[in-house]
Amino acid sequence: MQQDLAILSAFAFVYALIAGRLERTPVAGALVFTAFGLAVGPVGLNWLTLDVHAQGLRTLAELTLALVLFTDAANADLSVLRLSYTIPERLLLIGLPLTILLGTTAADLLFPGLGMIECALLATMLAPTDAALGKPVVTNPAVPPPIREGLNVESGLNDGICVSVLLILLAFAAEPAGAGWELVVTHFAQEIGIGLVVGAGFAFVGVWALRLSARHGWLGQAWRQLPAMALALASFGAAQALGGSGFIACFVGGIVAGGMARHREQKHELLLAAEGSGDLFGLLTWVLFGAAVIGQALGRLSWEIAVYAVLSLTAVRMIPVWLALAGTDLKADGKLFLGWFGPRGLASIVFAIIVLDANLPGSETLTATVAWTVILSILAHGLTASPLAEVFARRNRTVKAPIA
Repeated sequence: MQQDLAILSAFAFVYALIAGRLERTPVAGALVFTAFGLAVGPVGLNWLTLDVHAQGLRTLAELTLALVLFTDAANADLSVLRLSYTIPERLLLIGLPLTILLGTTAADLLFPGLGMIECALLATMLAPTDAALGKPVVTNPAVPPPIREGLNVESGLNDGICVSVLLILLAFAAEPAGAGWELVVTHFAQEIGIGLVVGAGFAFVGVWALRLSARHGWLGQAWRQLPAMALALASFGAAQALGGSGFIACFVGGIVAGGMARHREQKHELLLAAEGSGDLFGLLTWVLFGAAVIGQALGRLSWEIAVYAVLSLTAVRMIPVWLALAGTDLKADGKLFLGWFGPRGLASIVFAIIVLDANLPGSETLTATVAWTVILSILAHGLTASPLAEVFARRNRTVKAPIA
């Protein structure tokens, strides 16, 4: 345990020293983290002795997703939905359900040994996108703002939506055969309802208390950046303890907290420590993914898994995006650009760990497929983000927000 802690902490320190420089290169941080985990894990030097089924790994994954959901939702520029709502609205309300449906169909055809619930779980785990892997796209000012913000808002909100789908599928999978819809839906509604109330309530009271404290000068400078992280984790823990979904609580809490922030600078200051902690937890999750999950996935690669991984990153994502944006004035290259930049990342990994811990039939196939899809995404999206963003920006200097 002490050796693992020393290795992970030393790597985090070294990466922090060069993170700014690496961000200006095509090499994504997730690729570095995963490669390091693979190198020092059981398949490589065997310096890290990790068990992917360990409760500690699931706890880390859950806390990582909780912070990511809170900060992504809080950072989502909801004004985009009011001023240029067509792209994110259609991607979330039309493209996302179609992606899950098409992904479920592809899994059913390629993996006859999986049940329909397992196929739907696989599609749901690989539906959310990760803007961090396409950072050169969403942070490049040369890319038209409607495209850039559309991808950013989609990435910030789709993992929270997918959590709801994942929960109800796991609820169905956990119920004994013959259990009625009513029992499952009641359980699902309880988790969602408690999560909504806890997340919104904690965020509203928390931001109000922060404003009161700031107005009276009670909040010390050294503590100014910590409340958001504490608020996210408190929402998660309280919702879970009450029988609700901590993930929904963090997602809703982030939206409420971000909406109550009066200025962008105020929001940035509020979220800075939570984002930093999320990045650190994300780094550790990626390293453990490389060491514990990829090591197992290497021996489970099959042609079915390879085909599904390719389809998930191409047709399963791009066809729904194309259909979702039909009727807008967005050109074909814009639809293809939006369709391609749907990288799979941290949310998919966290979902996979949660599903693996549920001990479902075919869980090893599910985990291996998610792992290989994410590996392919890290390589393909990480290496193409900068060059394709520049090419697209040059071709669309004057593009305007599409209208329905």
